[in-house]
Amino acid sequence: MPDLLSRERIIAPPGFNRWLVPPAALAIHLSIGMAYGFSVFWLPLSRAIGITQSAPDDWKISTLGWMYTLFFVMLGSSAAMFGPWVEREGPRKAGVVAAACWGGGFMLAALGVYLHQVWLLWVGAGVIGGCGLGLGYISPVSTLIKWFPDRRGMATGLAIMGFGGGAMIGTPLADVLMKRFATPTSVGVWQTFLVMGLLYAVAMLAGAFAYRLPAPAWKPAGWTPPAEPTSDGTARSVPVQVAWQTKQFWLLWGVLCLNVSAGIGILGMASPMIQEVFKGRVDASAAAGFAGLLSLFNIGGRIFWASLSDRIGRKPTYTVFFILGMLLYASVPTAGSTGSLLLFVAIFSIILTMYGGGFATIPAYLADLFGVQHVSAIHGRLLTAWSTAGILGPVLINYLREFQISRGIAASDAYTFTMYVLVGLLGVGLVCNMAVTPVSRDLFTLTATVVRRDGASAAAVAVDAPQGHWATVAIAWTLAGVPLAWGVFRTLTLAAQMFR
Repeated sequence: MPDLLSRERIIAPPGFNRWLVPPAALAIHLSIGMAYGFSVFWLPLSRAIGITQSAPDDWKISTLGWMYTLFFVMLGSSAAMFGPWVEREGPRKAGVVAAACWGGGFMLAALGVYLHQVWLLWVGAGVIGGCGLGLGYISPVSTLIKWFPDRRGMATGLAIMGFGGGAMIGTPLADVLMKRFATPTSVGVWQTFLVMGLLYAVAMLAGAFAYRLPAPAWKPAGWTPPAEPTSDGTARSVPVQVAWQTKQFWLLWGVLCLNVSAGIGILGMASPMIQEVFKGRVDASAAAGFAGLLSLFNIGGRIFWASLSDRIGRKPTYTVFFILGMLLYASVPTAGSTGSLLLFVAIFSIILTMYGGGFATIPAYLADLFGVQHVSAIHGRLLTAWSTAGILGPVLINYLREFQISRGIAASDAYTFTMYVLVGLLGVGLVCNMAVTPVSRDLFTLTATVVRRDGASAAAVAVDAPQGHWATVAIAWTLAGVPLAWGVFRTLTLAAQMFR
């Protein structure tokens, strides 16, 4: 097994088709992306004992929300801790461990619901599952950037779009399963956790074993690197130990943290929020459709904005995120007060494209500044910004909401002040982005050459070998595309209920 998972085992032979790698990344990211859809469980779990309504011993939504926070705290922490290990050991081994953590976390959470022990949800889905999130999230990023040096933004968009689209599949799937397993004595959540954990473990293992790495000398046919490579075909990059000490790293840390904080709290409360703001007009199933619809725009934004950044640059792309985001968040209270459901949904849909686009663009931003060879490790440390945002965003949304409700403010109006706070956070993020400058070339060092299983230098692999396996590519994309298409269909069907 250790040999089967080793980095040298997965160096691709000449002629390997690079378009086989994105479906492998999608299999993992579509699975772990369900973290965004967990708001669909909050209301059922808040009446796990009362069944039809919350009982005194039932959990509060704010208590359950800490599981959502733990997801992203552990995601950033595990990515930062194990980023160098992922770069060293390769994406296959990281993907297998991620599958065990994410699938196992769901199963432990199922036990927690069954026994009504919230700490098992926190440990299972939150801590163990969060470690799976971190390892699964960074496992394909560096790999795809290396396979697509000519289209870094698009490559990271392909890798990370699955994380945005995971809830688009998982949310309607969870809705179907909870209804299937619901009984007069159960809301059907623990059974749903168990089934989804098994499904995700299998899908992630399939993706992990499909990963391949390019040889250091490999480059796409007809593509000329923007900078001269070294004599052995490797390039210069900034080591992670140096990168995280630069001002550019910490400015990007602030950019990511503030952009994520503004969106992550909204995603975590998407289902309850729209039901409270439009009480009587949007039921639980339609709200699940709203959460899924946000995921649809999240996934679309990851491809659109990341690909656009290849043309206009990373810094201008983030400038658009912050300025347009400030305008949109400031417009949310107006949309709610006028009762315009369509405007409310449209505002958050556009916001979510930029939220997803920020995640998809940041790895390419890092690669542009620090080089590609250590990008997984650097990206892993940068994701501690996500951990911080995972606390800041949900706390702002959840506790400001509860505080205002306790002061007698109607639930439908409890989000107004929070939106203006988020506008301020985006303003600070804009300042951080404008301060980013190129990294000094003195910090770049040579990257070591990988040795193949046969003892030869991986750099000896032929460059520009023609790609094959197009039939296999079609099959792989079909396997990844079918659940995605089902998710789109279910999401649009549920979302349509909001406008009936």
